[in-house]
Amino acid sequence: MTNFQPEAADEKRGIVRDSRWHAHRYDAAQDAFQFRQVSREAHRQATFLTDEYLGESSRTVPVPRVEALAAGAERARVHFIFHSAFCASTMLVRALDVPGMAMGLSEPMLCNDLMGWRWRGAERRQVAAVLDASLALLQRPFGADEAVVIKPSNIFNPLIGAAMALRPDAHAVLLYAPLPVFLASVARKGLWCRLWARELLEGQLREGTVDLGFGPADYFRQSDLQVAAIGWLVQHRMFAQIAGQLGPERVRTLDSETLTGRKADALTAVTRHFGLSQAPEIQAAMLAGPALSSHSKFGQSFSADDRAAEQDFARRAYGDEIDKVHAWALEVARVNDIAMDLAHPLLP
Repeated sequence: MTNFQPEAADEKRGIVRDSRWHAHRYDAAQDAFQFRQVSREAHRQATFLTDEYLGESSRTVPVPRVEALAAGAERARVHFIFHSAFCASTMLVRALDVPGMAMGLSEPMLCNDLMGWRWRGAERRQVAAVLDASLALLQRPFGADEAVVIKPSNIFNPLIGAAMALRPDAHAVLLYAPLPVFLASVARKGLWCRLWARELLEGQLREGTVDLGFGPADYFRQSDLQVAAIGWLVQHRMFAQIAGQLGPERVRTLDSETLTGRKADALTAVTRHFGLSQAPEIQAAMLAGPALSSHSKFGQSFSADDRAAEQDFARRAYGDEIDKVHAWALEVARVNDIAMDLAHPLLP
């Protein structure tokens, strides 16, 4: 059971200034952040920064937002990986976690809390103020001259514009799986993933970002993969708008097949885009790291051939459904002027 204890002001200031105390949750009712100890090694071992992967904490320290901001914690440079799911984003952020270069934060619960609060009716200016404080706490440095790279969950995507506006020096990669690959992943992962696709669309409808010519009743008549395709199209249109608004100096786009097929080129290009250390020994450590040769979520050895085998299985098992939905989605995209390829690709 998590243990909440009263802390003295000096101790709370020390906690806020120490990046080993992770800003894990935001409690809107108390306007406070909940901190828990997470070592760098624990960050590496956790697929996502959620209770499921971090495990039970023996002590969680609540700090009111005003006190957390007053503590004057140092801030590192921050950059972002925004993604639309099933696109090797976890592999990418883990690969960038190299001492002396950057610390990668994979899907902090804090970002999810902000979206949940927004969906419960929080005023948008309040959300922006808490987002600013949340980013400040997430970007506390883990090592000298290290940047912090944050990869939020894709439910955070409606806040991309706000995050980039609040951090005008930040750069971002918009990472996505091509639509057929995305559909194959949803089909292959089974019932839980088909339900996830419907939850994604539910959130997008709540945000008012689904404007593709369908009425509310239409979604009840659509298959799971059609719903997944709508969610992908909505995110893809959002990415296109962000790339167009912010331009190539701040935002580059990348698809999962280019990333996994040209890992060394892609990682080198990402570090250059983020302005990370180009020291030969650090670049070599990044390219030799375990993130490039192991499964991002389960840890076992995982090669490009293994990834191709997964896709081949999905094609053999669900190919007819995938092909029909893909053709339907392309027509929806054409009618709504949604391009399949995004501007400002990271690699030519």
